[in-house]
Amino acid sequence: MERLPVWLRNRRELSSLRDVRLRLRKGRLSTVCEEARCPNISECFSRNDATFLILGDICTRNCTFCSVRGGRPSLPDPDEPVLLAEAAGELGLRHAVITSVTRDDLIDEGAGHFAACIKEVNIRLPGISVEVLTPDFSGRTELLDIVLEAKPDVFGHNLETVRSLYGTIRPEADLDRSLAVLDAANRHGGPLVKTGFMVGLGESESQIEELIVLIKEAHVDILTIGQYLRPTRKQVPVSKYWEPEAFAAWAGLAKGLGIRYVIASPFVRSSYRAGSILEEIREQDRR
Repeated sequence: MERLPVWLRNRRELSSLRDVRLRLRKGRLSTVCEEARCPNISECFSRNDATFLILGDICTRNCTFCSVRGGRPSLPDPDEPVLLAEAAGELGLRHAVITSVTRDDLIDEGAGHFAACIKEVNIRLPGISVEVLTPDFSGRTELLDIVLEAKPDVFGHNLETVRSLYGTIRPEADLDRSLAVLDAANRHGGPLVKTGFMVGLGESESQIEELIVLIKEAHVDILTIGQYLRPTRKQVPVSKYWEPEAFAAWAGLAKGLGIRYVIASPFVRSSYRAGSILEEIREQDRR
């Protein structure tokens, strides 16, 4: 749709996606890799990596950067936790990443379903780690606790963009509420806390730097930064393609502030290399 700069072209196809897709459809499962049209899908599926999308594929919110459909979702599938755990086992995953659409329509906003999925994976596949990437649960800490008490290894919640763009990019979200969710997850103790945001939506360099400082103040352990790529013509257009050198500078700033692990480059997404990142952090702890 737009002419891409050189560093965003020729993303190499590493393998067929057919086998992974067939296994997911067999289990009535969705992935955010497909729904959000992730540019890394070939690379990740070739390694049998997939980020499971639970609670359906229709979101109750309408973020203007996202290609996941909005509307009225159906009731959650009670068999989904078991089907997800079985698929993770058949795919040979060492690290399962679980995310969801936002479900403001449910009494617990999907927190109980997240917890059931975590527990089912832990019971059936005790040798693998589990990472969740959740909505904000409207800032309700009692719902956040339901997820955290299921003991994921990594708890993630993305900020997505800078404060000034929330009104147009994430109109039903709130930056301070999301920062409070991250801080509460840290204070709960247990999992590593992770967040991510995109650039190229109209933010300034000073606003990006301000957001990184806020992320440090929320006691986040892992930060991902990537370039926004317009999924379809229905989403907001790209405002700017930031050069790779800018990502290196932001990573340096974040690490200098004390954020433990930072991965930043144009193709980075919140679940990119998630398992490897956890392994690296654990290896650092062992040393």
